[in-house]
Amino acid sequence: MPRTAKPRTAKTAAPDGVHVFPVRVYYEDTDAAGVVYYANYLRFAERARTEMLRDLGGGRELLAADGLAFAVRRCSVEFMKPARLDDLLEVETRLTDVGGASVVAEQRVKRQAAELVRMEMTLACLSPAGKPARLPPALRTRLKDFQATEH
Repeated sequence: MPRTAKPRTAKTAAPDGVHVFPVRVYYEDTDAAGVVYYANYLRFAERARTEMLRDLGGGRELLAADGLAFAVRRCSVEFMKPARLDDLLEVETRLTDVGGASVVAEQRVKRQAAELVRMEMTLACLSPAGKPARLPPALRTRLKDFQATEH
């Protein structure tokens, strides 16, 4: 897909258990050389996970109703190729594990078919006091259903 082509978009879980979130690289995302600053890939991944939860039926609201929140407990990032100013990227998110109080997500940032960045995030569900908490049953079911769509 050329840089000007429209990306695929996902408003719901894709049949293969992958949520796709399009991202355009703006000047504010780059360093002086016009390359995406490494920390901004984490921002792209955060937006993609937030949109995945929204598309699954309001995950953030289900957490907030009980005063709960997700926090990144572990993050592993492998940078393979740079993205540049005005690139049209896609952040693919797939859930690899849904536990009682945590979720593991694999995220890949791609430009066309080229994989640029690979991340694995472990998200912990926390109570208002900052202690581990069980995922709300309705949210856990939605996350497990999305995970189960993988082939």
